[in-house]
Order: sequence, then C-alpha cells, then structure tokens
Amino acid sequence: MADLEALSQAAQAALALKHAARERALPQSRAAIRLCANAIRAVHRAEFAQAHALLGEAHTLLSEMHNALHDHPDILFAGFVEDAQKEFAEANVTAAIVQGQPLPAPEDLGVTWAPYLNGLGEAIGELRRHTLDLLRQGRFAQCEALLGAMDDMFAVLTSLDFPDAITNNLRRTTDAARGIIEKTRGDLTTAALQAQLGAQLDRVAQRLAAPPSARME
Repeated sequence: MADLEALSQAAQAALALKHAARERALPQSRAAIRLCANAIRAVHRAEFAQAHALLGEAHTLLSEMHNALHDHPDILFAGFVEDAQKEFAEANVTAAIVQGQPLPAPEDLGVTWAPYLNGLGEAIGELRRHTLDLLRQGRFAQCEALLGAMDDMFAVLTSLDFPDAITNNLRRTTDAARGIIEKTRGDLTTAALQAQLGAQLDRVAQRLAAPPSARME
C-alpha cells in the first residue's frame, strides 16, 4: 500500500500544478479577448494608437499563457487559448487592412495556423462594418479597395481543403465569410448606382433651372 500512497501524492501534486496553471490562464484568455474587442472598436474609430496599445497588452497575456501552459499541452490546446489567439489574429488583421498595411503572419503574432485562419475569416465581418461606415461617407474608392481585400482573403480560405479537426471548423467560418462578402458587394453596388442616379438628377435639375438661352448651348 506504500506504493499506492506515493502514487496518490504524486497524482495530487501533478494535478494541482495543472489545475493552478489552468486557473491562471483562463482569466488571461478572457482578458485578452476583451482587449482585442476593444482594439477593434478603436480601429473603427480611427484611434490607431489606442488600438495598438490594447493589442500590445493582449500579446503580453497570450505570451504569458503560452509560457505557463508550456508543460501542459492538453490545456494549451483545450480551446480557450486558441479562442484568444483567434480574436488576436482578427484584431491585428483588421487593423492592418484598415490602415493599408501588410498583413501580419502567424509567426509575427505568435499564434498557430488554425486560430490565425479563423481570425482572418472573421476579420471579413469587421471589414464589412468598416466598409459600411465609409459608404455612408460616400468614399466609394476606399470601399472598393476593402471589398477587394475581402475577396483576396476569401480566396485564401477557400484554397484550404483540410478536415475541420485540423482547421478548427474553418469551413464554417469560410461559409459565413462568403455571405458577408456577397452582401457587402450588393450594398456597394446599390449605393454606387444610387449615387450615379443622384448625380444625373442633379445635372438635369441644374439644366432645367438655367435660363432658356443657356439650355440651348
């Protein structure tokens, strides 16, 4: 029975360490996700310095989680760490595209491929939101550029044909992105046609308001 007692003590010690690591990492994951959400909101407000500061805090938390769970891969890949990585990737991709900067790679962000790709897909939704903001301002050229970026990102996602167990259900993210892009394309097309029609009506109104002699010119 002495061996069983030693086994029990060893199990208690090992599981206590694992539990402590998990309990430290869980709130860090939630905090990182909140920071990323706030960073995205800052990007939409064009508060880029604030966004980068928030992303810097999130990066620190992700690094701390990775270091704390390095000896506990079962917890590291249990899901909540990758959820935070996905949100971090989404926020960084959104910030880069809105500012016209190159996309960061997974190794630049310290995240793995599956969270990165899902973050890339979810960033398409944030780009739609930004496109609509620009559309209300009549900035059609920038809207077209964002739509082009969304198309390029979608092309990358559709080129990856791997099981969901490998990509963390990337197919579902890709399907949602397809609908978002087509809806955005429709909104942009409708707004452009309305703008053209409005311009034509303005020209007609100006011509009708001109003196008869000017209309004949």
